[in-house]
Amino acid sequence: MTDLYRLSATEIAGGVRQRAFSARDVAEAHLARAAQVNPAINAVVQEDAEGALRTADAIDRRVTAGEDVGPLAGVPAAIKVNVDQAGWATTNGLTLQRDAIAAQDSPFVAHMRAADAVFVGRTNTPAFSLRWFTKNNLHGQTLNPRDRRLTPGGSSGGAAAAVAAGICPIAHGTDIAGSIRYPAYACGVHGLRPSLGRVAALNQTAGDRYIGAQVMAVSGPIARRISDLGLALGVMARPDKRDPWHVATPLAGEAFVKRAALCLSPDGMTVAPQVCAALTAAARVLEAAGWDVEACALPPLRPAARINTILWMAETDFAVGKMLAEEGDEDALFVYSRMTEDVGPPDLSTLMSALRERASLMRAWDLFLAEYPLVICPVSGELPFSQQLDVRSEADFERVYEAQLTQRGLPVLGMPALAVATQSADGIPNGVQLVAGRYREDILLAAGATLEEAGPPPDVADPT
Repeated sequence: MTDLYRLSATEIAGGVRQRAFSARDVAEAHLARAAQVNPAINAVVQEDAEGALRTADAIDRRVTAGEDVGPLAGVPAAIKVNVDQAGWATTNGLTLQRDAIAAQDSPFVAHMRAADAVFVGRTNTPAFSLRWFTKNNLHGQTLNPRDRRLTPGGSSGGAAAAVAAGICPIAHGTDIAGSIRYPAYACGVHGLRPSLGRVAALNQTAGDRYIGAQVMAVSGPIARRISDLGLALGVMARPDKRDPWHVATPLAGEAFVKRAALCLSPDGMTVAPQVCAALTAAARVLEAAGWDVEACALPPLRPAARINTILWMAETDFAVGKMLAEEGDEDALFVYSRMTEDVGPPDLSTLMSALRERASLMRAWDLFLAEYPLVICPVSGELPFSQQLDVRSEADFERVYEAQLTQRGLPVLGMPALAVATQSADGIPNGVQLVAGRYREDILLAAGATLEEAGPPPDVADPT
């Protein structure tokens, strides 16, 4: 039999229901895999072997009794340390929050639990979830299981590293400026940023979010299989009245025209040849599958990226400015200073103008996506960065910041986006980004499945 930790979430859930293997077998295989590889990469920083086995045994008893089990029955999953999971500290990578124990689950965590997911642990994030790298003073640094010299991405670097290393087939991530898509890209797996409002969220340990996070931040899945993203999204997106931004709209939309816009260099950003090659290859695969792909310019992204920074930094200054200084994470302070320098100090006029311009940009993109239901563009302008590149110097930070234009701009617009892993470039993970209209994750998953079928899907990395 194939090692159970190599199976997809879909295969695991089906196998548990059909009693091909037990949920305990699956949990033990993934916990053994974590014991083998996690010390080398530090992806899971709050482990829960006891809870995982207890949950697995309860699922097995129900299966044996002929009772119904959920769509994630027996599937090992990991939750990021910046969201509430009952009984665990929502640290967000901060020593100041090491004791912020959640009394109840965030809505989508509760939905995953009700769907019989088996939580094996919680994954690392940078301090304040602020960077495209994953390191903090409380939990330490996460390494990329495919190449320790490369960033695992951020802020969901622990989640993507755990999935890539076979610790779990699906993991939760958050994304306000690329924190699902970039870690998936860097670790050679897939990551889905859902539409704003698709997945309900609430952290009672922190209280309601301010406007920047309310209009840009989302939670979504990371996985090694496109089908697993769809499976996880179906659970995470269940209705929940605790989030007033949640929109209970069907996961499958109306029929769409297979027309895609290919843009190698959005808003003139510099893009590495290997990234351009991956985009061109993806376009050819889609064309062979019946898509009409047209190379064209996209609506503006640079103004959206600037709005992202304005809203995010204004919120950071207002809500956690004192905590930044008290926590004293040098990397977070450096990144915050550079991003604040980019947009200047927050003021009411700047914020009001940014929110007004956001509406204009959303309209332009909505009209464009009505004509082109799918966009193919870079995840990043460069292949995954070397570890800690963003804090080596101001020039290095600017290089990273520019390469992440699509990561920063798209969250402002509310649409879903999917990072699809493709064949590596000389051993370095590579991939493409797909974008669709609001609440059309189904288009992304369909196109992503076509790309996945064209080449070998992401395998389990061996960091040892």
